[in-house]
Amino acid sequence: MPAFQYRARGQRGDAIEGVIEAASSDLAATRLIEGGLTPVDIRVVEQKVGMSTDLADLFPPRVTLIDLVQFSRQMHSLLKAGVPILSALSGLAASLRNRTLAKTLAGVVEQLEAGRDFSTALSRYPEVFSVFYVSLVRVGETSGRLQEVFRQLAAYLDREKKTRDQIRSAMRYPSVVLGAILVAVVVINVFVVPAFSAMFARYDAELPLPTRVLIGMSDLTINHWQLLLAGGVVLFAATRMYVHSDTGRYQWHKLKLRLPVVGKVLYQATLARFTRLFALVQHSGIPIVTGLTVVAKALDNDFIEERVLTMRDGIERGESLSNTAAATGVFDHLVLQMLQVGEASGATDELLQEIAEYYDDEVEYSIQKLSSAIEPVLTVVLAAIVFLLATGIFLPMWDLAKVALH
Repeated sequence: MPAFQYRARGQRGDAIEGVIEAASSDLAATRLIEGGLTPVDIRVVEQKVGMSTDLADLFPPRVTLIDLVQFSRQMHSLLKAGVPILSALSGLAASLRNRTLAKTLAGVVEQLEAGRDFSTALSRYPEVFSVFYVSLVRVGETSGRLQEVFRQLAAYLDREKKTRDQIRSAMRYPSVVLGAILVAVVVINVFVVPAFSAMFARYDAELPLPTRVLIGMSDLTINHWQLLLAGGVVLFAATRMYVHSDTGRYQWHKLKLRLPVVGKVLYQATLARFTRLFALVQHSGIPIVTGLTVVAKALDNDFIEERVLTMRDGIERGESLSNTAAATGVFDHLVLQMLQVGEASGATDELLQEIAEYYDDEVEYSIQKLSSAIEPVLTVVLAAIVFLLATGIFLPMWDLAKVALH
């Protein structure tokens, strides 16, 4: 479908420029008029077609959190300025650098022109807009607070991005060290140990157990590396398939929260996400049962999702929110106490927001300590490797040196 560059006047007489897709210039003008704009000039945008575009289409970029944050902020600003949804989406689709998001918004515009509402159009693209995102947009549509919902979504996604970036930054150093250790082990097995093994073999001496272990590992790596590589690939593929299955994903998400050092950070981050999302849906006026369903799908943890859905089932049976939360066994005393106070005072959303801010601070503090907490583990691993090398290689060399001197 061709694109048209347009200049138009808004309802307040302000000048608006943008790009809109339509089958013809007449249809483009009709769409602008339906969106509350008065067309001034409409021109066809020349599109360049070449090999680079074709190759780029083969590898479309992913829609990241920062893309959604910027989109939500821009929609909030445009709607606050009185720009119609169709015009806002068309303009953003033409100006966004992320081609995937731009094509998605163009598809949303087509869905709107076909008569569907905004939230339904967004739900046609679940790989871009999550169930939680679509649900809040639907609430904003029905309540007339769409621009406020986009502001809340931008703030939530921005905080989510910062938390993920902090965790990645904290894990970068341990990952580099572990990678270096793995490379060192491979080099020792393939190059270092065989050289010493040949030297020891010339003296036909009885070698200590650590040396025999090192030589056996080296021989296994050199002589059967194909089997080891194939076994590693099969193990990785089998593990990946299991983790992506329903049962495996549930067990992995449950195990992640119990991992040493890292599990506590993930647990606190999950609680922060739950409280922040639940406060957001409560503030938006979504019923508790519906809100818990939406929040459960947005937690990205099947284990916690099951517990939250158990809360929903308990509330449907007439139980209180705090009692159902306590029965799950995953929320700490602070969350349960705040839920009880919130039920009694009718300010659950405000108290949950305070809890979310508290857990955000705790997560940030725990992430800052994460690297220092992992360093002793890495030190122990390095010490074990050095000890194995010392007992397996240098002690026999010392014995051979004493024999040569005598």
